[in-house]
Amino acid sequence: MPRSQTSGLLAALVTITNKTHQKASYAVQVDFADSAGTVVETRFVGAENVEPGHTEQPIAFSRHPQSAHLTARLAKAQRY
Repeated sequence: MPRSQTSGLLAALVTITNKTHQKASYAVQVDFADSAGTVVETRFVGAENVEPGHTEQPIAFSRHPQSAHLTARLAKAQRY
């Protein structure tokens, strides 16, 4: 997400779509990596009881300083 929309914080918008035919919950791991590719922070977001065919968009925020140049990437996702 643009830092202008997050008060300068690094944030990743995660899109979760329930493609099943029943309610489902999801947990997502987002890793923030430095320019060398080293993971320096891991955040978890999720959505509970998502209706079939619906989409939720939680935001994973980094706690690193605004000056940090990190890249967010999806590490894992689990439906339960």
